[in-house]
Amino acid sequence: MSATDGDSAAELKAIRRTLIYIAVLLSGVIFYFAKDILMPVVLGLLIALTLSPVVRFLQSLKIPAPVGALLVVVLSASLLYAGISTLSKPVSDLIDSLPTVGQRISDHIRPYQDTLDELSQAGDQVQDLTGGKGKEGVSQVVVEGPGFITSAASTVATGITSLFIALLLSVFILGSGTLFYEKLVSSIPKLSDKKRALRIVYDIELNVSRYLFTISVINVCLGICVATLLYAYGFPNFILWGVIATVFNFLPFLGAMIGSLLLATASLGVYDTLALAFVPPLIYYACSAIEGNVITPFIIGRRLQLNIVVVFLSVAFWGWLWGLAGALMAVPILVFVNVLCEHIASLKSFGHFLSGNDSAPEYRADLNSGE
Repeated sequence: MSATDGDSAAELKAIRRTLIYIAVLLSGVIFYFAKDILMPVVLGLLIALTLSPVVRFLQSLKIPAPVGALLVVVLSASLLYAGISTLSKPVSDLIDSLPTVGQRISDHIRPYQDTLDELSQAGDQVQDLTGGKGKEGVSQVVVEGPGFITSAASTVATGITSLFIALLLSVFILGSGTLFYEKLVSSIPKLSDKKRALRIVYDIELNVSRYLFTISVINVCLGICVATLLYAYGFPNFILWGVIATVFNFLPFLGAMIGSLLLATASLGVYDTLALAFVPPLIYYACSAIEGNVITPFIIGRRLQLNIVVVFLSVAFWGWLWGLAGALMAVPILVFVNVLCEHIASLKSFGHFLSGNDSAPEYRADLNSGE
């Protein structure tokens, strides 16, 4: 090969790499600005993947796919509605008790009030020295945003709409059976490529549905365990906190910490001493730690284990992009990408980076020898 051909090949690689970077950047922009449309679609696909084994089981019982899909989705939505209705009273009681909780927390921190006041005064002095309070005579304009209740109502309305669209889409996908997958690969010209594409699609469905179904069962068991231990300790609204543990555990890393902090705040308003108040959040965090470090890795197995650093970055990225819903969907999306990379030769190295498995033997040998 001549030098000219080598330069042309290098230029083509550079152009291809640049186009890939541009495509990734544009995809991020599209995902951000079209989140109101794309987020329900992705959620609907994940729901369909989770419930597809149940619909397949119903098909084996001679129940048509459209009927089975409608039954499964309606039953799931009914259970969700029943759960929300059941928890409405505990949530209402918790909201009503907030003034009492605040008063009890004030009682707990009152012995440390002098220290807090000294720290506050020191902060004010530093701000005065740095000119942080601004010059006298200069008017400051404060723009107030929407109230908390208005923002919360808007968020709830948007969430309900997105969930309805996702459930409706999952009914269509599950009711179509294999037709959706067949249409998906119908544009591929070669028969060998069609078979390969179908194999990839079915493998993605199998692994993602297995992961989501298994994680859902594990999180429900975690919620039951937390609720049972809080009941044995005598903590009020233990069912509510069991549900919170179940839902928050879908959020890696942050879910256990946020749930523990919320429970610690509520616990300070229940018990008179700090020693008694710290037991419930300790129970919550201990159960979450055992689940996350022992039970889940053992049940899921090595094939679906993911690089913990990549999981953290994925949660941070999708949380920034789509908020709490994006953070909850980050790991299933990562499982999807990981399984896809296993079937594409050019992406296998990236898939190995995403995986939580050990390095290949030859690389590990080089690392151990220090070469």
